[in-house]
Amino acid sequence: MPQDGPDHLDDAVLAALFTQRAVGLAVLDPQLRLVHANSLVEGVDTAEYLGSRITDVFRLDDPDATEQLMKRALAGEGPVRDHLVRGRLRRIPGDRMFLVSAYRLDGPGGGDAPALGLLAAVVDVTERERARTREAALAAVRDAVGHSLDVAATCRAFVDALVPGFADLAVIEVVDEVLRGADPPVGPLPPETPLRRAASGRCGTVRDTGRAGEDARRSLDGATRRLPLRTPYALAVADLRPRLVPLTGDTPWLDADPDGARAVAESGAHSLIVVPLTLRGAVLGLVSLYRCCAAEPFDEDDVSLADAAGTRVALGIDNARRYEREHIIASTVQRRLLPQVEREQTAVETAHVLLPGRDSGCWYDTIPLSGARTALVVGGVAGEGLQAAIVMGQLRTVVQALAGLDLEPEEVLARLKDTTDRLAHERTALPAGDSLQSEPLIAGCVYGVYDPFTRTCTVARAGHPAPLAVGPDGRAVALDVPEGPGLFSADSALFAPATVTLEEGSVLALCTAELLSGDRAAERITRTLARPDRSLRQLGDDIVYALPEDTRSAGAALLLARTGAVSDHRVATWDLDQDLTAPATARALVRDRLRDWGLDEDTVEATELIVSELVTNAVRYGTPPLRLRLLLDATLTCEVHDGSTAAPHLRHARTVDEDGRGLFIVSRLASHWGARRGRDGKVLWTEQELPDGG
Repeated sequence: MPQDGPDHLDDAVLAALFTQRAVGLAVLDPQLRLVHANSLVEGVDTAEYLGSRITDVFRLDDPDATEQLMKRALAGEGPVRDHLVRGRLRRIPGDRMFLVSAYRLDGPGGGDAPALGLLAAVVDVTERERARTREAALAAVRDAVGHSLDVAATCRAFVDALVPGFADLAVIEVVDEVLRGADPPVGPLPPETPLRRAASGRCGTVRDTGRAGEDARRSLDGATRRLPLRTPYALAVADLRPRLVPLTGDTPWLDADPDGARAVAESGAHSLIVVPLTLRGAVLGLVSLYRCCAAEPFDEDDVSLADAAGTRVALGIDNARRYEREHIIASTVQRRLLPQVEREQTAVETAHVLLPGRDSGCWYDTIPLSGARTALVVGGVAGEGLQAAIVMGQLRTVVQALAGLDLEPEEVLARLKDTTDRLAHERTALPAGDSLQSEPLIAGCVYGVYDPFTRTCTVARAGHPAPLAVGPDGRAVALDVPEGPGLFSADSALFAPATVTLEEGSVLALCTAELLSGDRAAERITRTLARPDRSLRQLGDDIVYALPEDTRSAGAALLLARTGAVSDHRVATWDLDQDLTAPATARALVRDRLRDWGLDEDTVEATELIVSELVTNAVRYGTPPLRLRLLLDATLTCEVHDGSTAAPHLRHARTVDEDGRGLFIVSRLASHWGARRGRDGKVLWTEQELPDGG
């Protein structure tokens, strides 16, 4: 057994420590100069560094902070453990990262005596930290990208995830047609294909060119360009492969791209990765990543990361593109299903605002009714995309059909809900794999009827906000409408109407729930409406200007109506006796009034016959009081009111029948006719088209 004492063992331990290469060891004197070291970094001769200060050996980015830590260790304040430093070595290009630990070397007197120096352990963790940076960058891309269905937001999230942690400067460009929802072209990308800059970003260390340069860079977001030929950008979208490109002052391809050369010079970029954004062989765009100034150049591992990140953002862009295309289709369907022209009403002025957004199920309508009345409708189907627009079109059609039956507002909504119940049942009957099975049906509607003769508005609502009303003096008008169940809800409660009397010149606002979101939204809208000097179009615009930003992105519908009255010169009303002389009296009254209005003889004769038949029917089958009213507007309306609620129906009389032809004759002479019930009886009415100039 060898005679090895403690001193020999210590020498053996020191020899092993200083000859192994896993950890660099350095002995520093109290002035932090290197007095002994093994190979601090593999492949570097440490003899040339002896006598140099440790902070000079590694040329640290922040030497003062590291020196202060080591001085505290010398003073006995505890060792330095795993302190990460960045610096450079003379013989190894580029930045390096080291973990430094330092321990005080005590003299014979122990901790009370001055320290002999420090023992520093140095581990080169450059590759480990670079791998960690790449992993963190890829994780940031995975976390940030894919949560938005907006192409611009997706690209912005991608740039923010990579800058500044992975790249100093990043630019993402998307094929222009893809931004509008079109299918991406199959690679290789044709040379003249325009690309639009969707997002860009730079870290604070990139060389700046002042305020003008910053403004110019911001203005480039949204700009389009065609990729210059014989450049890495054009080659990447031609063969669909990423590229690692060093940038120097004599890089030859920069001559073919003067704008790119100028940007490289201004930013100090020296390393470039170009990644084509591809998906299933189609090209969606291009990503350009730059490192500038003192940053470490990209390597092949960085290219692999950039390629993986590009795949992630390409998926996000494609999902957003598909949504954008569906949104465009849904918005187009929605527009086609809504009124295409403003309808002029007899005694009410209307205007609408339709805000485009995610919600494609909003609708509005103004429906002329008999007796110069107007139905005002606003509704919404919750959801995005084509299916919401289709359901909206179905509901709007049903409302129009029900309005033509002259039903009360609560009856219209009750029958509309019957229809939605059937639609919901049809959806539940779809195959289990149909995507519509998982999409809930939610819809609401408010339906009101304004009568200019009584100056009343009767409103009912189904899971929808009540209208807001402002009088001509600017004061809010209370309109307390009980809320009925939503159109697709399982609630079977009845709809209850509310009736309010409005002064001439009052303004009604019917809107979807999105416009009433936020603090004191109803008060804000009511205050905006209290301006009688403004047109309805201006009032609608003012309401939109005051909306929160998130409301505008959701989409909404607003219908404004200003109440009016029928001119006394355009209406005539007579009370008739309930006897056999009433038809003849009615014919004489009608003849005189229509001639006063200057109508042609054919219209006068046809109207006499219509009125005679309607009054005869009321005398035979109705009850007092008997009233006749004529209304001259775009059409000529005849109304006969009696106290009975029993409405007649059209019959086709046989050849030998002595009666039953009255309503048949009326239907031939009038363009429209019908009957509506009220609380005090019924009204038979007809509308006749007037000849030009009538």
